[in-house]
This record gives sequence, structure tokens and C-alpha cells, in this order.
Amino acid sequence: MFKTTKLFALAAALTLAFGAAQAAPKVVKKVPPEFPREAAQKGISNGSVKAELAIDPDGKVSKVTVLEAEPKRVFDKAVTAALLEWKYEGSGEKQTAEVKLVFRNED
Repeated sequence: MFKTTKLFALAAALTLAFGAAQAAPKVVKKVPPEFPREAAQKGISNGSVKAELAIDPDGKVSKVTVLEAEPKRVFDKAVTAALLEWKYEGSGEKQTAEVKLVFRNED
């Protein structure tokens, strides 16, 4: 049976907004990504993904683009699925943000 693992996901405050005078988007709902079973089965216990989020005027994340990943393509699907569930405070304008999630599987 697959053992439940603890996952520590850290969202770094790497936020970019359109226009220098605009405040950074404020997260109002975070959904942590699940640690992929395949990664644990392959003995991969940690990694990170840096992603760019497209945020709609109402604060909904409409697109996730993976910018960097270590190891490559191991955590991308889990991060994308989780980040599409995140919600930001609506600003009335489209925005972008960069987030870095760090994975640590501690058995």
C-alpha cells in the first residue's frame, strides 16, 4: 500500500504585475499540490517548480506556464492542477504573477 507522505510546498513571493505602479496580486485561496505518486515510487524526494500565472480581472487563475522545474517534468502536472485552483483578489485588470513551489517528501 502506498504510504501517505508529508508535502511541504512553499510559495515564494516572486510576483510580477503589469505596470510598475500596480500592486502585487494578493492570494486569497491557495491549494497545495499533491506529491506525485510516480515521483515517490522513483525515489524522487524533493524538487521545485517556478511558474507564471495569468490572472483574470476577477482574480481567477486562467493559465499556468512552467518556467523552470527541477527535476524536469516530474512535478509540472501537480503544480499546474493546484495553481489553477488558486484565487487572487480581483483587481479589475489582467495580471501575471510568478510563484515557486518547493516539494519535500518526508517519510
